Amino acid sequence: MTPTRVLFNATLGLTFFLLASATSVWAHHGWTGYDDKSPQNLTGTIKASGWENPHGFVDLEVDGKVWRVVLAPPSRMENRGMAKEMLKPGTKATVMGFPNKTVTTELRAERITIGDKTTELR
Repeated sequence: MTPTRVLFNATLGLTFFLLASATSVWAHHGWTGYDDKSPQNLTGTIKASGWENPHGFVDLEVDGKVWRVVLAPPSRMENRGMAKEMLKPGTKATVMGFPNKTVTTELRAERITIGDKTTELR
């Protein structure tokens, strides 16, 4: 293989690596959009849930208002003992977390309690 071809292949490989790295960093967000100085506890009924990456969620109805509660990634929830079936609609849940600074009906959950099981999410 010629030195020019080796350099071309190395450059091409590095370019693909950098693009892939930048895409995965861009796809995940930080938590600066949440007010970590104002913890809230919400208790209500799960109306809907999602068990997907990068984060699961529940839509929790509390006093006639539906909150989008952002959970941990499914693998973390499973590792900490939470099963997808625990988040089915109609289930009562209590979450402790931090409200979104701009979306008044969104909460980033730190922990969730369903029945007598509390799962730490962060």
